[in-house]
Amino acid sequence: MKVEDVDPKGLIRESYRIEGITSPMCKTIFFDWAIQVAVGADPAEHIAFCISHYGADLPGHPMTAVLQAALAPAPKKIRRGGRAGRITESGQRRDGQSV
Repeated sequence: MKVEDVDPKGLIRESYRIEGITSPMCKTIFFDWAIQVAVGADPAEHIAFCISHYGADLPGHPMTAVLQAALAPAPKKIRRGGRAGRITESGQRRDGQSV
């Protein structure tokens, strides 16, 4: 994998060069970068490459934290609202009343 393929516009590279960059700024840059990942490419591989290429020497940088968070599994949904939260898969109401 080459850096030119993973970060063709240099967005991630430049984020590491911006002095005083904040986490919200890094998130914005990350989303701009993420929407440009080629269709069919594995975003997780690209993110891991960016961490190893750019973030290895800067573990405390806000972009490194954003990239690491992007690799973390999504939190499990706990509650659904509306009708989906009241009705079980079998069609019964969760509170025991009839539908």
